[in-house]
Amino acid sequence: MTETEPNLIEKLDWKKMGGLIPVVVQDADSKEALMLAYANKEALEKTLKTGFGTYWSRSRQKLWMKGETSGNTQKIVRVVADCDYDTLLYVVKQKGPVCHTGAETCFHHEFKV
Repeated sequence: MTETEPNLIEKLDWKKMGGLIPVVVQDADSKEALMLAYANKEALEKTLKTGFGTYWSRSRQKLWMKGETSGNTQKIVRVVADCDYDTLLYVVKQKGPVCHTGAETCFHHEFKV
């Protein structure tokens, strides 16, 4: 069990990517990687306040809550910062498919190795 660090939001490296932090989203039950998104400080604060995955849309230049139009929401179970404080992991209970294509995960184009 990890302990919540005081001022964790302030410890994050917001400068590295111009105010954005990459967010890896993982299913709490299957442990499958669902998607990658970005959060600014406001998006992270809203995620922590509401308990639902909220992100910064780089294309629309605005906040968006996952599922606000589709209903396929992400209930936050845990938010964890990586060792460098420059990436976040949101562990979520996903309601419905995560991908805009209707797929269960955004990671479904596999490279042949």
